[in-house]
Amino acid sequence: MLRLKMARFEYGFNTSIDHLPVFKEFRFPAPAHGARKMVKSKLLKYTAETAMPRTKNKNPFVLMFFCLALANTACSDGRVEENQANGDMASRFARLALDCVHREYPNKIAHVLNNGGDARTPSSLHPVFYGCFDWHSSVHGHWLLVRLLSTVPADKMPQGLRNEIIAALKQSFTPEGVAEEVAYFQAENRKSYERPYGIAWLLQLTAELREWDDPMAATWLETLLPLEAVIVAQIKSWLPNLAYAIRLGTHNQSMFAFGLILDWARLAGDTEMTELVRERSLSFHLRDKNCPISYEPSGEDFLSPCLMEADLMRRILPREEFATWLNGFMPGIPHDGSANWLAVGIVMDPTDGKLVHLDGVNLSRAWNLENIAASLPENDPRKASLSAASRVHAEEGIANVSAEHYEGSHWLASFATYLVTRRGLANP
Repeated sequence: MLRLKMARFEYGFNTSIDHLPVFKEFRFPAPAHGARKMVKSKLLKYTAETAMPRTKNKNPFVLMFFCLALANTACSDGRVEENQANGDMASRFARLALDCVHREYPNKIAHVLNNGGDARTPSSLHPVFYGCFDWHSSVHGHWLLVRLLSTVPADKMPQGLRNEIIAALKQSFTPEGVAEEVAYFQAENRKSYERPYGIAWLLQLTAELREWDDPMAATWLETLLPLEAVIVAQIKSWLPNLAYAIRLGTHNQSMFAFGLILDWARLAGDTEMTELVRERSLSFHLRDKNCPISYEPSGEDFLSPCLMEADLMRRILPREEFATWLNGFMPGIPHDGSANWLAVGIVMDPTDGKLVHLDGVNLSRAWNLENIAASLPENDPRKASLSAASRVHAEEGIANVSAEHYEGSHWLASFATYLVTRRGLANP
């Protein structure tokens, strides 16, 4: 399938999207064989040559097309006034999560067997978080559903869909199920289970419930608190012993997890955790210089080591100090408003569960870049290029969130929801 951006490339349309493009995807028939490879090749060339902020010569037809797509946002002179998921987009993302949170197979279990009795099915090991292919994807799939319930106005989401989401969360969040999850984490040889990625997402889930002023959220949070307590204790035991940052582009990366854990700690009022994460972050990263972002992405990345580190440090350093730190850490950010200094990740085979990670790196980079830009002083000359690169990555990432292949559909909607609802910037 070819999406609107590709059509604009083929037919020479030009328009302006002067803010993060949160839009409903439009698709056109594509060549039957090798289509995505051809499209990606052209998109890479297109991005490198023309992905600049376009503020003049707006094409009114294409602008109208985007405005119709943005059903719940205001369009004026090409600008998206709100940065939230519209009703159609929220429904699309919710459907992807509903399709997987109670879908047991296929399933990848990162599981240490202590004895023969541990050879069990995913749902018996994890009665709450057994769906969406793996434990961490199930956790953030549930987070997606809570996030959309709490941020999308009731009149923008079909009541039937809203009821389905509530029923799915009620089915998952039971005291009996959580007790089994707690027992799993407390068992022998489980000290590092889902650390740090999955357990950081669990704290993001409970942070979402804490922040949402709703009786259902209070009930679900109360149910999940025993699991949260076990995970918090494990993190507090782990952090003082972590001697080095984990600078990967996949699950074990420490910077992304630190950001989610810190956001939870501040919402939960856990000053001990806040200080632990702050101290480790400053120790690992305050003196970092010249991050080699030109080496990114690696072939299976879904997180940017450089941008995630900057996104973490903007949570910790005061605005002016962060701007100075960023000068040394990423000295090559342009001052001219260009976007082509950071090319999007390319996926050649979306049926490959590792290669499709690059669709995720586009989404996570988009929120990193937006968050970094928002954390700089108003007159900082790097803001325009950061925002321009964020727009390009957001367009590419959101366009590839679909139900076509389970390798991506079981998780990409969570990343897209984190982006379009501006979860990172909403945190204290």
